[in-house]
Order: sequence, then C-alpha cells, then structure tokens
Amino acid sequence: MSGSFHLPTAIVVAGAMVLLYALVRLVRHGRNGSRGFVSDVDHATHATLHTASLAARHLQDGLSPEGVGRAARHLRQLLGSSAIAVTDATSLLAWDGAADHHADRALADADEVLRTGHTIVLGAGQVSCSDPDCPVRAAVIAPVVTADRVVAAIAAYGPTASAGLARATEEVAGWMATQAELADLGHQRTRTMEAELRALRAQISPHFIYNSLAAIASFVRTDPERARELLLEFADFTRYALRRGGAFTTLAEELRNVERYLVLEQARFGDRLTVSLLIAPEVLPVTVPYLAIQPLVENAVRHGLATKEGGGHVRIVATDEGGEAGITIEDDGVGSDPQVIRGVLDGRADGDNVGLGNVDARLRQVYGDDFGLVVETAPGAGTKVSFRVPKYAPGVHPTT
Repeated sequence: MSGSFHLPTAIVVAGAMVLLYALVRLVRHGRNGSRGFVSDVDHATHATLHTASLAARHLQDGLSPEGVGRAARHLRQLLGSSAIAVTDATSLLAWDGAADHHADRALADADEVLRTGHTIVLGAGQVSCSDPDCPVRAAVIAPVVTADRVVAAIAAYGPTASAGLARATEEVAGWMATQAELADLGHQRTRTMEAELRALRAQISPHFIYNSLAAIASFVRTDPERARELLLEFADFTRYALRRGGAFTTLAEELRNVERYLVLEQARFGDRLTVSLLIAPEVLPVTVPYLAIQPLVENAVRHGLATKEGGGHVRIVATDEGGEAGITIEDDGVGSDPQVIRGVLDGRADGDNVGLGNVDARLRQVYGDDFGLVVETAPGAGTKVSFRVPKYAPGVHPTT
C-alpha cells in the first residue's frame, strides 16, 4: 500500500479488554489484605491483558499461518491448556504445546466444528494416545466465526475438558474472530485508499500538463536554460505524482512537489501568480497522506486565480500545534459557493473541484472524522482550506 497500515491501537486494546473480562471471571481469585495493594485479581488482570496484547500484535493482518503461528503460544497461555491447535477449513495453521504427535489429527478433530459452527468436547475415546505419559486426553474445539461464516477453529487439548476450559475456549475464539474482522476492515480501508489514489492520479489536470509543456516550449528558443530547468521540474513532478505504491509521505516531500507544481504554474502565469510559504521546520518530518496538499494548491490556482482578472496570491502555511501539524492553503481568488463545496465534501462529486473531496475522504479514513478538511469560502472572498494531522498515528509511516 502500499504503505503499511494498521488499525488504531485503541481498537485492539478494546478487543483485549473484552477478552480480559471474559477470562478473568473464569479464574478463581482471592484477596488477601496482608499482601498490600496488589491482589491476586490484579495480577491475573495484568497477565491476561498483557498476553492478549502480545497475541493481538501477531493477528493484525488476520488469521494467516505466519501470524497465527506467532500468536499460538500466547493463545495457549490465555487458555492454560497443555496444547492448542488452530485450523482453517483445509489446513493446520498452528500447533503449540506438548504432545505434538497429536497435531496430525487436529484438522480431523475440528472437522465437525468447521462444518457446523458449534463447539464440541472430545473425550478420551476420541482423543486416544498410546503414550501413558501424554498430557492430552481430551479437547475443546470452538469455531472462529466472522460475518456468519466459520473461518477457523481453535482447539484446547489437555488431560480433561472442564466446563471452564470450554467457556474460555469459546471466549478466545470470539476474540480471534474480532481480530480477524478488524484486520479485514483494515484491508478494506487500504484497498479503498488505493482506489482513491488511483482516482486522484487520473484527475491530474490534462490542462495543467498541456499548459506546462506549452510554457516550457515557449522558452526553448528565448531561454533554453530555463526551458531545461522547467522540463526537469516537470519530470520530477510527474514522477512523484504518478508513482506507484506508498499511501504516505513526509510533509517535506509533499511540499517539495508542491514547489515543483508552483514553479511550472508561475512559468505559465508569470507575475499574475505570487506565492508565499510559511513552514515551521519542526513539522517537516511529519507523515501525511501522499498527494494531500498538491491537489488543494492546484484547486487554489485553477479556481481561485486562473479566472481572476489581474491574478492573485496563494499562501501555504504549516504550523506546529503541539501533538499535531496544521496545514493551510489560502488564496485571494474568486471564491466559491459554500453549498457547492459542502456538496463536494459530502460526496456529491464536482469535477471542477480538483481533488477536494478525495483529499477530505482520505484524511477521514486515516485519522477519523475530526481530521477532515475545513473550507472557508464565499463568492468574491477567496478560499481558505485547512486541515490537521497528528504527528504520530499508529501504523502511519512514510514509504519510499
């Protein structure tokens, strides 16, 4: 994506807390005042939450063999069983614990669960073993169900299959289903963002490309050196704008490409277009969605100034706001009808507003609805577009 993209830590922790509550209540605890402020239940709570968080890290990409294999040890610790197996409909995804000579039977043991979606308990007659010292004599097998579909099964093996082990296995299976659903949502969001980027690349104005090449051509005879420099700027701009892979970049890289764009536009408009930038150095390393700023600047030039008699001014500001970076693009152009802009941001596409709705949608997908675009405009009053991004967000990293 592409850049790596993971679900917010708060969601994973919330899922772990559900599992924590379900499992801790299955354990018998006692409080002893003489032991001070830290009780047995506190120890159990911390241990369960910690183990669940360790398992969750490996399941962020779903129930893949690699992820389940790394999570299996922690899942077994949650259940306190001699061994566990995790299978899907066709294969054993992981075995962890003692008696791995039973692993070859795990898929067959789980067959009924995978077919029916019901938890089963296997006794000594069904989990047989010729080794008198083998700790595996029974099993509880529970389905992992997402969207009314059984995607996997988890089996807890041990000397006996108690009612407490059965309940705990079902709780862990439910928690695994939540992790799988969160991973699927993350993948869907990644695919959506990739589609948005493809759409945005397709929207890069053919008029801009044509006009840039025409401006470069106009200098070929009168100023060959400037024509060469502009051609290099054009090549670098298109290379960045049309690159494949990577949903995020740094603010410094994004602004560098904005400068290339403005150099080309100034070659076309000359003195009609003036630009000022006020950038706090502290925010240059901050990660931002790729192509989050250039489309807004293009919108300012194309709609704010290109039709304004006498030209105008574009101002770009990036400020340090503690835990966030603030970005503003402002022009003194012809402005827009606020109702039209509201329609664009609400998803009622307007082809005359380059990338505005696209950028807003991607910001909200990545950071949440509190981080969408804020647009201030009116006919004849220019336009000011601003947004904020957290300096640090889980799973949001620049890619090269």
